[in-house]
Amino acid sequence: MNKFILKKVYYMPKQLESDLFYVSDEFKVAAHLCPCGCGNKVNTPLGPSNWTFIECNNEPTLSPSISNWQLPCKSHYWITKGVVKWSYKLSSEDALESWQLEEEKRKRYYAELEIKKTKKSFVKSLFNWFHRK
Repeated sequence: MNKFILKKVYYMPKQLESDLFYVSDEFKVAAHLCPCGCGNKVNTPLGPSNWTFIECNNEPTLSPSISNWQLPCKSHYWITKGVVKWSYKLSSEDALESWQLEEEKRKRYYAELEIKKTKKSFVKSLFNWFHRK
């Protein structure tokens, strides 16, 4: 299987079809069966600290790559405009390094959110202090 067809869903079905790429906008998650044919379900959370999903002409693009190093097949690929583009198989060391980089990215994202939240709260408190009666 070399190409996915986009299917928008609210809830993910229990059984996935091999040629469909499922996206739930409400729950910010995508799912598909591994394109190597092993039959394993691949779930990808969507958002600024996870995978980015782009839809163009009803064709899904997911970024960054998907590396299923914890599955027996250890597949590694990109999905661009619905087309599966195979990449090299990650070694255990490469997979661990990739996971650590993604974890650092998530931590930075949430730390920056917390800083923005604190700044907004301070500005709001200051504004309220000046405008109290």
